[in-house]
Amino acid sequence: MPWYIYLAYLLGGALLANAIPHLIAGIAGESFPSPFASPPFKGLSSPRVNVAWALVNLVCASLLLLRVRPLDLRNWPHVGVCFAGFAAMAFQCSRSLSRSSQHR
Repeated sequence: MPWYIYLAYLLGGALLANAIPHLIAGIAGESFPSPFASPPFKGLSSPRVNVAWALVNLVCASLLLLRVRPLDLRNWPHVGVCFAGFAAMAFQCSRSLSRSSQHR
C-alpha cells in the first residue's frame, strides 16, 4: 500500500482526537482554547466557535479515513496507524491543556 494512505490514516486519527474536546466544550456551552482565540491556542473561544472547529475536524477526518481509502477496521496495521495518530494528538492536547491551566 502507498505510504500516503498510512499518512492519511495517521492524520485522520489525529483530527478525530482533536475534534472531541472542542465538541464536548462547545456542546457544554463552555469556552475552550482554539486556533481562532486571541492569542491563538491560548485564549478562549466561544462555544459556537468550538463546535464549528470540531465539525471541521470531523469532516477532514472522515475525508482522510473514508475517502482517501476506506479504513478497514479488520486490518490491524491500518487501525494501528489511525490509533497512533489519535493517541499522539490526545497526549498533545493533554499536555497543552495542562500547561495552559497552570498559567491561569
